Amino acid sequence: MRRNKLLLALMIGGVLTPLAARAAISVQLKSVNVDLPESDRMFTGEGAGAVNNNCLACHSADMVLNQPALVKAAWQAEVNKMIQIYKAPVAAADAAAIVDYLVRTKGAGS
Repeated sequence: MRRNKLLLALMIGGVLTPLAARAAISVQLKSVNVDLPESDRMFTGEGAGAVNNNCLACHSADMVLNQPALVKAAWQAEVNKMIQIYKAPVAAADAAAIVDYLVRTKGAGS
């Protein structure tokens, strides 16, 4: 009987020890402020409306236009990522217009 109690105590101690060790770890979170550059620059030219209406909510025109030139498939992947991963509310017709605009202004050929 004593042996069973000892075994039970060891098992409980083995389970609780990692929990106690994790509770002893102190994690401190800090708020961080980031100052992003402001810009009132807009996209211009043919097809700029779709880009201005959908992209400027999160990106400045300067930030987008300072990206490296990409092929159409890469721009399509970037726009898809914004829609699928970051949940940008972009209509399919606007997505195609955005890709076309980016290819015209920052395209790297084919």
